This record gives sequence, structure tokens and C-alpha cells, in this order.
Amino acid sequence: MKHILVIATNLVEDVELVEPVEALKKAGHRVTLVSPDEGFLGKHGTKFMRDATIESISISEFDALFIPGGFSPDQLRTDDRFVSVVREFMLMSKSVFAICHGPQIFIQAGVVKGRILTATEPVIPDLYFAGAITKDEEVVKDNNLITSREPKDIPAFNEAILSELEG
Repeated sequence: MKHILVIATNLVEDVELVEPVEALKKAGHRVTLVSPDEGFLGKHGTKFMRDATIESISISEFDALFIPGGFSPDQLRTDDRFVSVVREFMLMSKSVFAICHGPQIFIQAGVVKGRILTATEPVIPDLYFAGAITKDEEVVKDNNLITSREPKDIPAFNEAILSELEG
């Protein structure tokens, strides 16, 4: 069993948070949702409650980081506390999973140069100009980093992250 940190806030893409977290829990992994907000709403109205605050966690207690998409990553990338957590996970070569708009926060964290990844189409140019090597594939794995494009890719994304956690 692995411990996965999930970071999200208002206007997260509901299905991109719900389905991967359900798959992780079903596989026996422990998931901790951290948000700047005690309670928040997904883009489609799903209500979420955080499990912990960013100040109360230690990266050493987690095996992986998951960043769902929607408008949540765009908000989190303006909060240095969340950017710092993302940077630390990447620099420590811990497993990092992001879907859709999730990779946006990698730009602020300064960890995309030379990395191979994917994201939703509107984010691809930003990643490219920040130095990433981008691909239009449902799942892209680059060492400790697994990225995916959009909700229709969730089954392949879930399979990839679960496989990574088994290894």
C-alpha cells in the first residue's frame, strides 16, 4: 500500500479527481486530499472536503503526488506552498501523476525543461515554451512522471498510475 497526496481546489474537473482516487483506493492505496480550502466544488458541482492542510503534511510521508485537472491547477500554481510541494516531489524523483490542466503547475515549479509529457491541448504550448517535450498521447510516462490529456483518457491513466505504484 502506498500513500498518495492529491492536491486540488475549486473548479477541479470532477471526474479527473473522483475516478483516479476511486481506482487508487480500490487498489488499497491511501489517499490524502490537500487543498487551500476546507471544502470546495468541482466544475460540475461535486462537493469535496480536504483531509489535511498544506502546512500539516510532510512530503516524506507520501509515495506519490496526483494533480487532477480543470481550473484547479491554474489556481494552485499561484500559491507558492503548492508549487513548492510539486517541485520537491519532482526533485526527489517521487512518482508524480497529472492529467489535463494538471501539468500547468510544473511550469511555475520550474521542472518541465527536457521532460516528456502530455496535457490538454490548450496547455501544450505553455509546456513546450517552458522547455518540455510534448506528445499527443493518452498517457505519457517519463521516469517518475505520468501525464494524461483529458477525461476520456482516464482508464489508461488509471492503469498507468496503478502499474507505477506496483513497481
